Amino acid sequence: MTLILPGVGNSGPDHWQSRWLALHPDFHRVLQDDWDRPDLDAWCRNLETAVHDAPSPVVLVAHSLGCLLAVHWELQTSLLVRGALLLAPPDPASAPFPPEAAGFAPVPLRRLPFPSILVTSSNDPYGTPEFSRGCAAVWGSRLVEAGPLGHINAASGLGEWRQGLKLYDELLRSI
Repeated sequence: MTLILPGVGNSGPDHWQSRWLALHPDFHRVLQDDWDRPDLDAWCRNLETAVHDAPSPVVLVAHSLGCLLAVHWELQTSLLVRGALLLAPPDPASAPFPPEAAGFAPVPLRRLPFPSILVTSSNDPYGTPEFSRGCAAVWGSRLVEAGPLGHINAASGLGEWRQGLKLYDELLRSI
């Protein structure tokens, strides 16, 4: 099973995460109680429940704050994850980082116990390529620099984002 982890505000209908959910009935969105005022503890509890209730070890597909959720949650869980696709992790020290998400700082700096691919954009306002490179190195993630895709969200105009689906398939083949 694949769990989709959106960031602040959830992923609207034009976001590639929502399009992937429509294409793949075995993908499920981890729901949060408040998408606009993210609380790390509450978001981690909801992710814990979703992974616990999944019929098999899961693959995580995280975007933006969902990436920070995944790495924070991993520090406190005993549940198994097969792998993770981490897209556009935001830097809590960046100027546009939403103050209501301050509880997601600092970024955990330890190797993830599962295979992962981290995808960064060269012009992401929330996280520079250097920030993403540092996260990938510490987390043990394969780094993919996808070019100028902004925050890799609905505003990027990616539609179903076939390049992302190819990376997802590559992750599955590696686990």
